[in-house]
Amino acid sequence: MEENKKNKAESEKEIVYSQTVKAGKRIYYIDVKKNRKDEMFLAITESKKVISGNSDEMQVNFEKHKIFLYREDFENFSQALHDAISFIQKEQGYAERDKDTTDSDLNFDIKF
Repeated sequence: MEENKKNKAESEKEIVYSQTVKAGKRIYYIDVKKNRKDEMFLAITESKKVISGNSDEMQVNFEKHKIFLYREDFENFSQALHDAISFIQKEQGYAERDKDTTDSDLNFDIKF
């Protein structure tokens, strides 16, 4: 019961800005939300399509992972992310973007 209240309160936080990044079977939602004190924070959600079952009883579900970032952590997080991306690009170069041919043309409207 207490967990339901927590989830409901979390989902009711006001979204003031949102951007979606589609990456194959993954979708990233980058949302700016306001808390009860009217302070803004960043909520990053990774949603990954997971297909289970056989072709007759196929089920599509989504795994979700969330990260919450608060203003006092932005600079350090941004610098660490930039450094990590630069390291990968230096070691392995830039990734080529290609269309994921395993995706079907299913469209889902997901609300968090």
